[in-house]
Amino acid sequence: MRASEILSILRLEVALDLRQRASWGGMLLYVVSAVYVSYLAVKGGLGVALWNALFWIILLFAAFNALSRSFQREDQGRQLYLHTLVHPRSVVMARTLYNAFTMVVLSLLSLLFYALFLGTAVLEGADLGQFLVAVVLGAIGFATVLTLIAAIAARAGNGLGLMAILGFPLVLPMLLAVMRASKLSLDGVAWSVTSTYFGGLLLLDVITVTLAWLLFPYLWRD
Repeated sequence: MRASEILSILRLEVALDLRQRASWGGMLLYVVSAVYVSYLAVKGGLGVALWNALFWIILLFAAFNALSRSFQREDQGRQLYLHTLVHPRSVVMARTLYNAFTMVVLSLLSLLFYALFLGTAVLEGADLGQFLVAVVLGAIGFATVLTLIAAIAARAGNGLGLMAILGFPLVLPMLLAVMRASKLSLDGVAWSVTSTYFGGLLLLDVITVTLAWLLFPYLWRD
């Protein structure tokens, strides 16, 4: 695994997304539609807990929608070509980095639309710095877990179905941790309390990336 290989694959991912701009449009359309439907359903206003939970549920399904294609948009010929050029660990690290970037951007845009439609009253007493940290860590966590699951599902030949079956149980601990951390942030709790949850999220991210780094060469070889 070399940095030059990772950078080359990152450039390839950017080029593919620029060529298939409809994919980003589809992701944004999904987020805006989900937020708007939520707005129509709860016009009477939301409490902090429900506002927070609904935001993360929307973001979770947006992550599945966005990252399920990570290893699906390449035919066998392109996969074989990559196999001859780069180390498999370079592939999974580059995909993880790119998906993390995608999820951070998508999460911040989702938060913007969510606040516009459902209001910012919940954020008035919140520690916005902590909340943004929770959003970014949650987005990166979703990206690391779902990239690994997408790789497994793609090699098994049943991408979407297997990703849903494997993804939800593995994402659930991270979802619960990030929901708790963001809820405390919205309540304005001190950093000394929320740092425990942030540390747990970082640990889960590191464990997932390590597993991807160790396991992906065997998946790639098959």
